[in-house]
Amino acid sequence: MTLLRPSVKACARLLELFRAQEMPIFHTREAHRQDLSDCPPSKRLRGRPTLRIGDIGPMGRILVSGEAGTEITPECYPRAGEVVIDKPGKGAFFKTSLSEQLTVREITHLVVGGVTTEVCVQSTLREANDRGYECLLVEDATDSYFPDFKQATLEMIRAQNAIVGWTASLKALENGLLNTRN
Repeated sequence: MTLLRPSVKACARLLELFRAQEMPIFHTREAHRQDLSDCPPSKRLRGRPTLRIGDIGPMGRILVSGEAGTEITPECYPRAGEVVIDKPGKGAFFKTSLSEQLTVREITHLVVGGVTTEVCVQSTLREANDRGYECLLVEDATDSYFPDFKQATLEMIRAQNAIVGWTASLKALENGLLNTRN
């Protein structure tokens, strides 16, 4: 978790920025049903034998809805009116209502932060891109257990003239939003 902590401050600032601008906020977290009926055996059997989905870990059952380990970090905790979506996959669109909720709100552009860069974040960006959303990943609002993976993912996202989306620092996004809103 220590390697992921640097992005928490940036994610919290990103949330503050969107809240101040009264922009919609969607939180996602990977969490499976208590009975694991939404977790394919092939997914459950991956990982270290003692830390598989559904097993007891230091914060309850791993990646199971309602357990302490699936809670959003306090610095980024959702406020009233913000959407929270439990997702049974890596990407935020897989078997969730995210696409429908974005469509109803006529949202076409997504600004993304979170962890881990090369797994959940990249999966979400690719799913969003396939659905026609314009995507921006906030570089300092994402982290990985493997720093080289984060850097490679950032490069993949913006490769070929932003084939998956764009990336920018939080400061650049903040400056852009503040300049367009004034």
